[in-house]
Amino acid sequence: MSTWLTLLILVLLLVYVTGHVIEGARRAPTPPRSLPWAPKGARLDVEEVAGMRLRTLRAGTGRPVLLLHTLRTQIDLFRRVLPRLAEEVEVHAFDFPGHGHSEIVAGPYAPDLFLKATRAYLDAHDLTDVVIVGESIGGAVGLALAAEHNPRVARVVAINSYDYDRGRGILRGSFLSRLVFTLTNVPLLGGTIWRYRWPGIFARIIKGSVHDARSLPPDLVREMHEVGNRPGHYLAFMSLIRNFPAWERLRRDYGRIAVPVTLVYGEHDWSRPAERRSCRDLIPGAELETVDGSGHLMSFDAPEAVVDHALTAARAER
Repeated sequence: MSTWLTLLILVLLLVYVTGHVIEGARRAPTPPRSLPWAPKGARLDVEEVAGMRLRTLRAGTGRPVLLLHTLRTQIDLFRRVLPRLAEEVEVHAFDFPGHGHSEIVAGPYAPDLFLKATRAYLDAHDLTDVVIVGESIGGAVGLALAAEHNPRVARVVAINSYDYDRGRGILRGSFLSRLVFTLTNVPLLGGTIWRYRWPGIFARIIKGSVHDARSLPPDLVREMHEVGNRPGHYLAFMSLIRNFPAWERLRRDYGRIAVPVTLVYGEHDWSRPAERRSCRDLIPGAELETVDGSGHLMSFDAPEAVVDHALTAARAER
């Protein structure tokens, strides 16, 4: 064996072992007791829901509106949306399992887990006549619940629903996104990459989710990276990545949806026009809207559009 090959093997072994050492030294950040952006009277809790500890937020009175966030974000995605909605409706939001400050549960991070958590939240709070406003996987969850005729769901506003191209939409965000998410499925290498979890790489990937990087709150980008540094978080996120194809399979049941649906896409969302029209055509009576100047994370790029669509649905005849 040549000296250079031996040196390469030693370097790779050092990188691999160091990644495990770094992972073993990680500690979970302390969840905030309050959210400075939340409206007066909002309730921030940690609730036991279907055997999972989920961070939840409730505010306002009126018709219930449930906000469901995107992959790798948290309820703070709605910091520019939720306070305005709470002036007119009762807003509910929670961190999905393995996201934000909710518990990192064991098992596959496939759509069934997110559907289970959302069903259980609706049941735990005995919500009825609910308008679900979901972004990305949150939108797909709302559509899937409507497709199974969940009696608590009255309307769905699905924003940039993540249910196309075998879940590879995020690879379209940037060259770095395509590289990192593709390498995730490479044995040993994928796990090593995510154990390091460099903040600069995370920041660049998340910027690929918006049209205007200035719309990203720097403090929230830092917090989302920190919660992603919790011990074992990388395993949950890798499971989510490896289960990406399952999100497109949810479309098979969209033809069963019988409640009003509005599909809202950012002009610069990862989805392509044909994929958007395909989704609309699967859902009886669905409306399709496009928001100019917005990327995938519309609650950052165009929060006023999210508020408008949510309130339009909430004010609609019951």
